[in-house]
Amino acid sequence: MKGTARLILPLILVLVCEVNGQRRPRPPKKRPTPASFEPVEPTELPPPLPPGPPSVFPDCPRECYCPPDFPSALYCDSRNLRKVPLIPPRIHYAYLQNNFIDKLSEESFKNATGLRWINLDNNRIGTVDSQVLEKLESLAFLYMEKNHLKEVPNNLPPNLEQLRLSRNRINRIPDNVFNKMDHLILLDLHHNELNDADFKKNTFRGLKNLMQLNLAHNRLHKMPPGVPKAVHQLFLDENQIDNIPGNYFKDFSNLAFLRLSYNKLSDKGLPKNSFNLTNLLVLHLAHNNLTSIPYISPKLEHLYLNDNSIEKINGTQICPISLMSFQEPSSDLENVPRLRYLRLDGNHLKPPIPLDLMMCFRLLQSVVF
Repeated sequence: MKGTARLILPLILVLVCEVNGQRRPRPPKKRPTPASFEPVEPTELPPPLPPGPPSVFPDCPRECYCPPDFPSALYCDSRNLRKVPLIPPRIHYAYLQNNFIDKLSEESFKNATGLRWINLDNNRIGTVDSQVLEKLESLAFLYMEKNHLKEVPNNLPPNLEQLRLSRNRINRIPDNVFNKMDHLILLDLHHNELNDADFKKNTFRGLKNLMQLNLAHNRLHKMPPGVPKAVHQLFLDENQIDNIPGNYFKDFSNLAFLRLSYNKLSDKGLPKNSFNLTNLLVLHLAHNNLTSIPYISPKLEHLYLNDNSIEKINGTQICPISLMSFQEPSSDLENVPRLRYLRLDGNHLKPPIPLDLMMCFRLLQSVVF
């Protein structure tokens, strides 16, 4: 019996080990981690949206929407389109923003004779066929912000009133591109790559009725020449401008809003009467290198001088009217300076606000000091 037990015992131990081995799960094999995939444009763009239901208008492109109660409008926005569909002649307003359109071709606009307003913002447009815009004689509003344009398109429609080309890559303005644009009121070129060499004396020739010119956030070191004298609003903030030539604004009788913040202007670069303009209401000079307050017009209402290097204020010197005229108490405020808002924070000034400053600008409603 003892010999039999000695033979059976090792056999039992072997069986137990095998059973335990079958019950114990094996560690899973590690799968190789797939390489991170980065989509390559434009092949990996999202697919265009599927066509919508049939429209009540037979000529309505299937990838767009033509509202029955607004027969002159065409809605093709935010549909992942690669190209502009054929625009029917009845359309006056075309919405094509937020797509992946990279070119404007004549074929798409050959019937768009009545088009007055088109929004092409936030696309990939880098090419515009030479004659595509010129033939749109009724077009008054052209929006092409946030695209890939490298120059202002040639042969613009002659009756255009607003041209918005901000946030592109524009570094060139073709000669005579604005020559026939007597009706243009607004020109927006902010946030591009324009420098001093792109502006010549005749660059803006033809813009006789321009009211707003926006050249902010470009690469200018000098004030642009030949700016139309009719402008009401001129925006030049976020450039590298360090001086203003004498009498630069001499004939700007309509200028009411002027923005020059975020430049490199200093006292040396500002002639004394640079901003003594008859109709100037709002003046932005924040984030420059000024150490004193420049002379201003009695009619100025809003003045932004924050974040400069101003250390002291002499209210008598900056007052556009002699303080002697304020000696006698009077309820007549007709002839006092019109300044209502003054921002001076971010300088090297210490309170209190000088009394002669308050004596001069009696209509001040807010002073940020």
